[in-house]
Amino acid sequence: MSSHARTTAALAVSVAVSVALAAPPYRTIGRVERKDPRLDVLVPPGAVIEVLAEGFVWSEGPVWDQAHGRLLFSDVRSNVAHAWSEKDGASVFLRPSGTTEPERPDLREPGSNGLTFDAKGRLVMCQHGNRQVARLEDGKFVTLADRFEGKRFNSPNDLVYARDGALYFTDPPYGLPKTFDDPGREIGWNGVYRLSPDGRLTVLIKDLKAPNGIGLSPDGKILYVGQSDPDRPVVMAYDLHADGTVANGRVFFDATPLRQMGPGVPDGMKVDAAGNVFTTGPGGVLVLTAKGEYLGTIVTGEPTANCGFGDADRSTLYITANHTLCRVRTKTRGLVPY
Repeated sequence: MSSHARTTAALAVSVAVSVALAAPPYRTIGRVERKDPRLDVLVPPGAVIEVLAEGFVWSEGPVWDQAHGRLLFSDVRSNVAHAWSEKDGASVFLRPSGTTEPERPDLREPGSNGLTFDAKGRLVMCQHGNRQVARLEDGKFVTLADRFEGKRFNSPNDLVYARDGALYFTDPPYGLPKTFDDPGREIGWNGVYRLSPDGRLTVLIKDLKAPNGIGLSPDGKILYVGQSDPDRPVVMAYDLHADGTVANGRVFFDATPLRQMGPGVPDGMKVDAAGNVFTTGPGGVLVLTAKGEYLGTIVTGEPTANCGFGDADRSTLYITANHTLCRVRTKTRGLVPY
């Protein structure tokens, strides 16, 4: 694991972007498909999907920046991270976001993907181009993890902090030019890893074809991993032990029967304070109970990459759906890891 810092290109905040900047009242898309009345407790009847900004290539990784009252999210294929707020709309936050070089035409998805904040309020990101997990600090990318046993990661995708400060992340090959068949791969599996607070890196899961989104239960005892495999679109659950090891891997939810809802596979996810799982999947964002019961879908009608709770009370679900950034007002609250 490297500890050196890589200087990024200039950090650009509040710079106009070449996307369609929406203004209230926002246009709406899709619908909420209700399969169980318990969904009304989480997503109120009459809730709509508002489009806040659009024109991105592939939006991803939304995370709420509480300190600045804004949402940050990635456009993976454009190598840009954006900021959005009700007051200022969308703007470029960081370019490049996933590489040290502004242009990498050889890479399919060079930018940042999953974003989160650590306990000190510092932005931590999965970088496809640099093939690492990094922290943004004083305009520099500080490498937290870029290799396992001396071999470079594929392209770290999504991440979540546990309350003890351990960081869990997935490493599929979507950022590589030829993805699964890329000759530049150095690791023969697509893993799920744990980075301990003291910097020790361990691989937890090696047998998933396409591990992608990742989340933790409120008590920190279950690790969820979404698999973006069209042939096996499932969300897996693992018992997470106090020492950070996992056991009893099982299918938490199989999205195969929902393919008729629209495009998409399990990708990014978030867990609310009650343990309900909001995971992207066919048609949009699937809402599941802590027992894996399907309550319904927030149907965007677009391939939907990720979601994240935001606003001061963490009650708004922000959704990155293909070329757009959307939101839905909920009656629940997102889980706060610290």
